[in-house]
Amino acid sequence: MKTSIVTTRASGIAGLALILAASSVTPARAAQAAPECSMSVTLADWGENSTGDIDVASGESCQIPIGIRGTVTDSAISQKPAYGKLKKINASTFEYRAKAKYKGSDTFAIKATGQGPKASGTSVITVHVTTK
Repeated sequence: MKTSIVTTRASGIAGLALILAASSVTPARAAQAAPECSMSVTLADWGENSTGDIDVASGESCQIPIGIRGTVTDSAISQKPAYGKLKKINASTFEYRAKAKYKGSDTFAIKATGQGPKASGTSVITVHVTTK
């Protein structure tokens, strides 16, 4: 009988420790994705070059989806921005972060290859940034 009392006490202590640990655990927060950039874009078909304009607040970031109709099969940064950072999220999405305390203009380019309903090929998308 002593064994069962010890087991019960040990189980009760372990249960209490588990309850205390669970009550003090805070859930991990998922990293929030940057919002989509406010854009004005003139998109061409695959194989033709495109241009776009975005507005970003100083020190902030936003995502740039490649919006040419069809499927993006590959992409890369072909011209880095001078006053911000550009990061590839996946083949069809990039994230631009404006330099803190900078206000002015910036430019970068993305080279993307894909297939659409009318054409396929490689396009260069030049993006002009206004940092406010």
